[in-house]
Amino acid sequence: MGANDARRVVGHGSTAELRNSLRDDRLALEQAFLKHNKVARLLGAHSRLIDRYLQRVWRQLLLPPQIALVAVGGYGRGELYPYSDIDLLILLDSEPDGDLQQKLQQLIGMLWDIGMEVGHSIRTIDQCINESADITVQTNLLESRLLTGDAKLFSDLHEAVKRHLDPRQFFLAKLDEQQQRHKRFLDSDFNLEPNLKESPGGLRDLQTITWIARAAGLDTRWAELAQAGIISPSEARLIAKHDTLLKTLRARLHYLAGRREDRLIFEFQTLLAEQMGINASANRRASEHLMQRYYQTKLAVRQFSTIMLQHLHDHLFHETPPQHALNERFRVVGTLLDIRNDKLFEDSPDSIFELILLMQRHPELADLSANTLRALWRARYRVDAAFRKNPLNRSRFMEILSQPKGVVHALRRMNQYGILGRYIPAFGRIVGQMQHDLFHVYTVDEHIMMVVRNLRRFAVPEFAHEFPLCSKLIGEFARPEVLYVAGLFHDIAKGRGGDHSQLGKKDARAFCVKHRLSSDDTDLVEWLVEQHLSLSATAQKQDLSDPEVVAAFAQKIRNDRYLVALYLLTVADVRGTSPKIWNAWKARLIENLYHATRRFLRDGKAANHLDNIRTQAATVLSLYAMAAESYRLLWAQLDDNYFLDHEAQEIAWHTRLLAFKVNTAVPVVKTRLSRAGEGLQVMVYCVDQRGLFARIGDFFARMNYTIVEAKIHTTQHGYALNSFQIMEATHGDMAYRDIMNYIEFELGQQILNAKPISPAGMGRVNRQLRHFPISTEVVINPDGKGMHVLSLVTGDRPGLLARIALILDKHDIVLHRAKINTLGSRAEDVFWISGGSLSQTGKAEALQSSLMEI
Repeated sequence: MGANDARRVVGHGSTAELRNSLRDDRLALEQAFLKHNKVARLLGAHSRLIDRYLQRVWRQLLLPPQIALVAVGGYGRGELYPYSDIDLLILLDSEPDGDLQQKLQQLIGMLWDIGMEVGHSIRTIDQCINESADITVQTNLLESRLLTGDAKLFSDLHEAVKRHLDPRQFFLAKLDEQQQRHKRFLDSDFNLEPNLKESPGGLRDLQTITWIARAAGLDTRWAELAQAGIISPSEARLIAKHDTLLKTLRARLHYLAGRREDRLIFEFQTLLAEQMGINASANRRASEHLMQRYYQTKLAVRQFSTIMLQHLHDHLFHETPPQHALNERFRVVGTLLDIRNDKLFEDSPDSIFELILLMQRHPELADLSANTLRALWRARYRVDAAFRKNPLNRSRFMEILSQPKGVVHALRRMNQYGILGRYIPAFGRIVGQMQHDLFHVYTVDEHIMMVVRNLRRFAVPEFAHEFPLCSKLIGEFARPEVLYVAGLFHDIAKGRGGDHSQLGKKDARAFCVKHRLSSDDTDLVEWLVEQHLSLSATAQKQDLSDPEVVAAFAQKIRNDRYLVALYLLTVADVRGTSPKIWNAWKARLIENLYHATRRFLRDGKAANHLDNIRTQAATVLSLYAMAAESYRLLWAQLDDNYFLDHEAQEIAWHTRLLAFKVNTAVPVVKTRLSRAGEGLQVMVYCVDQRGLFARIGDFFARMNYTIVEAKIHTTQHGYALNSFQIMEATHGDMAYRDIMNYIEFELGQQILNAKPISPAGMGRVNRQLRHFPISTEVVINPDGKGMHVLSLVTGDRPGLLARIALILDKHDIVLHRAKINTLGSRAEDVFWISGGSLSQTGKAEALQSSLMEI
């Protein structure tokens, strides 16, 4: 019988019949699981089901008796998830001849044909041992299980693996593997779509424990590990509970996705919550409650994993590290801080903060001992109302924030051990809380930690090159711990409903009063929490060339210390939302407003008056040997608004390019690297034409560039002089010089030809926006200076700006300036517009309606 014949008919059933039978059996398992919700029963039953089908196919293909079929990996330990690969080892007694190779090909082909996604290797015992130099292969062999075939051959493999396994080396290799994995997933540790299996605190951490325990000759069940002294019985019960939750989520995720999917992606978070009986509350979605439970589980898993790894190390290495007393309550064992009395924290809860301080003051200490971690975890409930009222604890907490080193590590350690959330109950409520605002990619507590980390980073000399101004300012800032308090509280009221800034400032004031901060520092912290969004909102959404904007913002600032504190907190906050949100352009906008406000506070008036701007631009031009007479004609065409709207360097650049092309019939398109340090600055000068901004916006959208600011000016003689700041949406391989040449030629040609605009299709809505949409807001208000301000908030997608521009053109709107602010998947754009008879009844409403439609 040929290979194809063998794969069509096996025994009494065809391939199709086997495939249908397997599909029906798997469906029955799924339906049973959705009723009983016992994930261990599901994984075991699925493994046994696959065992039976494999054994049947093996027998019916008449494989030789002297070889064996072995289950390895997760399938080997009897935990097969619905859509996980079925890992197999075909164990041979010698190198296969041609006939056996053909039969094995038939076997693998048959398994795929009946619906099994198998991962397989074909090896002899010697080959297995040689390959086990790879820690992954060695781990798979450690969990091997005979399915069918030669039992003695499998037993010989088992003995060979045991002989060649060095438990100590295995421990070190798995520990290194885990550390590397944690680094790889560090950026997504508290990502809103975490990986259930690979993320720190996920299933792989627990599996690492069981692998090492198996290598050490211990049982791999949690209860048995407790009997061996690796964990306590109560810890075993908690670990089993967290293990079950992670496994349940992963199994349900497979079924919902219909594929192997280990990430808790947005599409399935709400459905998972519904399946698990989790309901929405007044201010939070059901999915947010589910994810908070997950994040709290991963914190606990990381805590228990550290304890178990230390105990397994002691079990394997039997080392007696040097130790010495640190004080009457603590000692140093090797490089670990250890308690001298197991009941220390329960008898003297005030020693908890003493422990944190000791870790800060002794950087040579690598971590806490397992004994100390266990005692700390057990005693976390002693951080109660009495603990919070104790003046010593309040004093020590402020000491922790005031230490020259280790502040962020201390806060992270307290958060991981459940201490911080109990000491500041408002913080405890946001541990693991998601933020579906389309630009935060961390949970609220992790975002807060990132903000404090950024503030601390400003003060580290090695990182001074990243943000020189921030480093200079924080170096001169007295009592920087008040900034850390503000960082801790700035988002602490998220998820309560209402304005989190207003709610959070009350919590912040109460904390400051209880911790005896001075009245000045208390007022500053409260004000920072209340105003923490104001600087970035003003910088990114208002016209900073307008002296009245700067003056109005400066009215909120009480003194220079307040301004410096708000600037530092703002930079740390925006940087802490997402690695993709911060860019050089946002940095420059925020810094420009900081400088403009500081000048206003110093001089009592806004800087950059018209005469100053003209003088500064002329000074720059003189450096290029340009006399005033050479550009008099050009400047005569530019009104006061142009000079107030541009910086002196920008005016000088335009002037150098256009002084001798004032009446050119050919569009002038020029580019240069942005002075912000990222992206490009583009100047367009041409006879004004209808739909010009829409044409330019469509051009950049097709290039995958984002316009972050547009300055639109029409000269006295009817020319458009437009300036754009653009950023690349996704970094490509093309050199900047080539991109600049392309823009200058192609955009110039498109403007010259002036063909009808056919905007690029609106790009797809991303997954997060699709599942957590935001309500579009379009607001049009007069600015009191002859223009209207159009503010738009909506979900971002490619081509959006070009379509907005077409709508404006359709309504005969003249665009003067635009600030395009993209926050992840959220667009917050502001346009200064005129025309279109907007002051007439119904005109603004008609424009608003047209914009809402797209």
